[in-house]
Amino acid sequence: MTTTTWVIGGRGLLGRALTAEIQRRAGWALLEAEPLDWHNPTRLASQVRSATKALLAAAGGGDWAIIWAAGAAVTASTQAQLDAELAQLTGILNEIGSQLVSSTSTGIVFYSSSAGGVYGGSADPPFNEATVPVPISPYGEFKLRSERAVTEFSRTNGLSSLIGRIANLYGPGQKLDKMQGLISQIAKAQLSTRPASIYVSLDTIRDYIYVDDCAELVCDALDQLTMTSLGAGPTQVTKILASGEGTTIASLLGHFRLLSKGHPHVMLGSSASSSLQAHDLRLRSRVWPELDRRELTTLPAGIHATILDILAGIQLGSPRN
Repeated sequence: MTTTTWVIGGRGLLGRALTAEIQRRAGWALLEAEPLDWHNPTRLASQVRSATKALLAAAGGGDWAIIWAAGAAVTASTQAQLDAELAQLTGILNEIGSQLVSSTSTGIVFYSSSAGGVYGGSADPPFNEATVPVPISPYGEFKLRSERAVTEFSRTNGLSSLIGRIANLYGPGQKLDKMQGLISQIAKAQLSTRPASIYVSLDTIRDYIYVDDCAELVCDALDQLTMTSLGAGPTQVTKILASGEGTTIASLLGHFRLLSKGHPHVMLGSSASSSLQAHDLRLRSRVWPELDRRELTTLPAGIHATILDILAGIQLGSPRN
């Protein structure tokens, strides 16, 4: 059985990795859909309806999946920006739902959430799926509201859903103007005259997962969800997607020092937004833990790949902005 899949946000960091993973993966087929016009609400709605029809037609009564890997929001986004992005999400879900009324095929939905956003104020790390989410930023609240919207949409339409609470994602292809992704920002600084700014203490702990590893884990988890749903019916699952290893900012800088054979080009500073950053964000998934028993890309290897990608962009005259 083939799972026909539509990746929403296929041009982003995770979306590109998921597209590549689906294309190489046995039993999966990628829906070739045009990029969504996020700035034209009328055209966006029409595109979503058309893509949903195409997805159902391509699935031919078989399994299908919709993967949400889109989103421009970051921790520093304003409330107005977050509200607008949530409205886009719910609007798109409504348009998808309008095309599912007569469908008899089996569908699953994935939403890429943020572990750092939802667990920012939670107690007793490492955090797992049983940890009570306590956001400390509007961004974290936005992610929780988005999770609830996707879960409710899935229940209403008789679909299974997977909420992936993702650790700090990094790797080749990250947009450097998004001011998110410390590894990419430091890697860029190593190749420029402008230092990367660090606004948190050096003993701050984060979990970093390489984007290709995350994409593979997402697809494995969706395969598991499909199997679970065969016996249990439509199922809603939340799973942390992480490496399971906590790394301090100091250790991260140490990796850059070894790879670059010199001091990392960084500058320590202060920012009002630093209060929205948790100190310890270690993570440990307890949902389908067998999926996490895998060999992951090491931090030095992942950092090196990220540096090479940014260098290639600079040499071609097209660094990712």
